[in-house]
Amino acid sequence: MFDWRNIFRGMAMGASDVVPGVSGGTIAVLLGIYDQFINALSGITTREWKKHLPFLITLGAGMGIAIIALSNLIEWLLEVHPQPTYFFFIGLIGGILPYLLKESNAKENFKGKHIAMLVAGAVIVLIIGFSNPSEDGAIITNLTVPNMVLLFGAGILASSAMMLPGISGSFLLLVIGVYNTAIAAVSNFNIPVIALIGAGVAIGFIFTSKLIRYMLNRYPVMMYAFIIGLVFGSLFVVYPGLALTAGNIIICMITLAAGFFAAVMLGRSS
Repeated sequence: MFDWRNIFRGMAMGASDVVPGVSGGTIAVLLGIYDQFINALSGITTREWKKHLPFLITLGAGMGIAIIALSNLIEWLLEVHPQPTYFFFIGLIGGILPYLLKESNAKENFKGKHIAMLVAGAVIVLIIGFSNPSEDGAIITNLTVPNMVLLFGAGILASSAMMLPGISGSFLLLVIGVYNTAIAAVSNFNIPVIALIGAGVAIGFIFTSKLIRYMLNRYPVMMYAFIIGLVFGSLFVVYPGLALTAGNIIICMITLAAGFFAAVMLGRSS
């Protein structure tokens, strides 16, 4: 059965995936659909694929609408008001941590090995986030075989990152060197480039979802610890710095509080 609210949930995920440093997986957790998202992607290749199709169609439609319609707005916000925009996302990300700690019952369940996994998750995000992107501004227009392999592989890696809260698929595209190419392809409706990256994204979603589903079913507390580490580490990656003027500090604190409040409310409703 189609739930049209999933279009808006998909739009929230799609909008976040456009921003380097912000993870669509984090937004899925905030919306309370992360488990359903993973199970649906994993189940699309099973006999029960029809059961998952309505959810994936509506969610995917929302993501596509957001990427096409909101990419220019988000690009403008990041260009004109970068610090308040990023502080809103920091609030969102920070607001998810109490929800995750409660869901995992961390106070009772976390032992030494879980703390170690949490730290490992944070370190992974920090290493990826503070690596030097190889993007030189060049947009790929000539689809040679090496470029086609690069775009397809980038789609696989980016989608794998999108599945995990805390790891940004768009930032991974930036690190690989194809972020500008992907954004330009969406803006200009460059179908061959979109198809290559999209095919990689689809394959990455399916295989990564199966691995995550297996780990969540087999080692749920360990996976929660890892996910909390990923989310915590992303706070430092998204932080844009802060211009020490009274007006900017006030605006950033307002957007930070707005993001945190939104995350807490979403966590309660989910």
